[in-house]
Amino acid sequence: MKIILILIPLLPFLGFLILGLGFSSIPRKATSYIGAGTILISFILSLFIFLNFHNSAISPPHYLATSLPQYFATSPPHYLFSWISIGQLQIPFSFLIDPLSLLMMLMVTGVSFIIHVYSIGYMKDDPGYNRFFSYMNLFVFFMLLLVMGANYPIMFIGWEGVGLCSYLLIGFWFKNHDYNNAAKKAFIMNRIGDLGFLLGMFLIFTTFNSLDFREIFARAKLMEPGNPILITITLLLFMGAVGKSAQIPLYTWLPDAMAGPTPVSALIHAATMVTAGVYMIARSNILYVLSPLTMEIMGVTALATALFAASIAVLQNDIKKILAYSTISQLGYMFLGLSAGAFTGAMFHLTTHAFFKALLFLAAGSVIHALGGAQDIRKMGGLRSRLPKTYWTFLIATIAIAGIPPLSGFFSKDEILLHLFEHNVTWWILAFAGSALTAFYMFRLLYLTFFRNFRGSDQQKHHLHESPAVMTIPLIILAVLAALGGLLNIPAVFGGGSWLTGFLAPVFADAVALSVPPATVSHATEWLLMATTLTGCLVMVFWAWRRYVKQAKGLLPDDAKRSLVVQLVSKKYYIDELYDFLFVKPALWLSRFLHQVVELRFIDRIVNGVGQVVVWTGNTVRYVQTGNVGFYMFIMILGIILILFFNILI
Repeated sequence: MKIILILIPLLPFLGFLILGLGFSSIPRKATSYIGAGTILISFILSLFIFLNFHNSAISPPHYLATSLPQYFATSPPHYLFSWISIGQLQIPFSFLIDPLSLLMMLMVTGVSFIIHVYSIGYMKDDPGYNRFFSYMNLFVFFMLLLVMGANYPIMFIGWEGVGLCSYLLIGFWFKNHDYNNAAKKAFIMNRIGDLGFLLGMFLIFTTFNSLDFREIFARAKLMEPGNPILITITLLLFMGAVGKSAQIPLYTWLPDAMAGPTPVSALIHAATMVTAGVYMIARSNILYVLSPLTMEIMGVTALATALFAASIAVLQNDIKKILAYSTISQLGYMFLGLSAGAFTGAMFHLTTHAFFKALLFLAAGSVIHALGGAQDIRKMGGLRSRLPKTYWTFLIATIAIAGIPPLSGFFSKDEILLHLFEHNVTWWILAFAGSALTAFYMFRLLYLTFFRNFRGSDQQKHHLHESPAVMTIPLIILAVLAALGGLLNIPAVFGGGSWLTGFLAPVFADAVALSVPPATVSHATEWLLMATTLTGCLVMVFWAWRRYVKQAKGLLPDDAKRSLVVQLVSKKYYIDELYDFLFVKPALWLSRFLHQVVELRFIDRIVNGVGQVVVWTGNTVRYVQTGNVGFYMFIMILGIILILFFNILI
């Protein structure tokens, strides 16, 4: 079993080494097999572990509630070797395989493999083809370390590793200066959050004398809820999640991350980097349940992020940036679920989101590929007849993310909204408004891209074509997953058994036991809530159709200049400009001051002055070297006399 566990992250790393060290000499066909093949084997091995784990622990299904807690109580982390041993600090390199890590392993390897296959067609003409796949493999390696680690330091290695890979992939086309700036922006803003994570780990070790998940959570259960130390720890960890998962105020890097190739956007936004913060908090569920203040702060932040990003997406015209703000908003919903104690609901939405968001980005890449790189939806239209496979898969993903049954997004989003209603009705109302906005901007995107007449150039129209099979087959697979992913957790109100809830129950059992159970709602109320949410979404779908298809409004470049409010929203509330004014410009001014004044006028003058003194001294002393032997003897005797004189005095 250990060999299999080691191979799962090791294979992508070997792919990175092979492609990275020999990328200029390896044929592209071999690169395709190595890049995608290593991820496929990792997925198969993860699936093998899942099936054996499933059979040994929870077979048959009705044992789900009784056998798993006992199984996990007697199943320690898989120890590989002693990594850090300094006094009381003992950190083994070990993996924790439980339902939560298994779910993430399957998503990371499965969705990443589909994106790798798609990339074979999308990147086929790029001169950096081999380098691209080496970076992608390294990204998957670090993400697997993040979700498989049995302690916070291993998670942190993966955490920092995906940050590094995001920098490499966002700035992949490094000859474009703007893309380099976007990569640096992502890297720097993630470091801000990572500082919180690092400080949180320091405080965890100081408090619990361990960094192992199981030891920490076992000792945390003995502490009183609302303990100031726990609140501080969870706030610091949440700071790390805010940076990695693009929540307010550290969200502005994610829209700029669209500078990278479209498969990179799909990889970052689907089941990998941006979901790391959700996974980390779900893994630390006991700490957060015991920190109600942090849960409230997290809920307010998530709600603000979900609404804020959704409102911005309504008036964006770049196809990839609309999806980027959509990701920020959907991450807000995941954190809302976590803040309400719906850990399974958050992970369920993370899972379905991985399917339909990867599909949306890859379908958008198919559109961009057909249009020769164009991304402005105002210059698209009429593509459903020319790109039928792309259109139908994009439609399925749009219905899923809008939360319309029976597709996956309906079930996962409904579970979060139900827990929000039980937790705080005001939060439910605001989250409902965000859900309605999601339906509007996503169908606006669909209608402007695929309906009515084509609005691009004649040259683009002449070259319109469906993407090759290597790109459309991944779209079809993801469309099936986006449509059927809701079957993972069909609720009791529909006669389902909530399989995912039972599967993840052992991971969250202690958190559920320690938390105050919310007031449950009846099936009738649940039906009413679902009907209300669905009605709101359908109204927004109809409104978008009437505005952008029937009346064809909002297609002109100056559409966003109709009012002050619309102008404000279309400019993303000028948050980037505000950050530039508050942080970037002062930092640049300080750096120029330090360079021109401190560096050039003081430090350089001191260094140059020392050099000039040495040169002057050398030029002066060299005259002593006369070549006269008598003079040299006189100096030697004088030196001896001075040495004897000073010895006598001392």
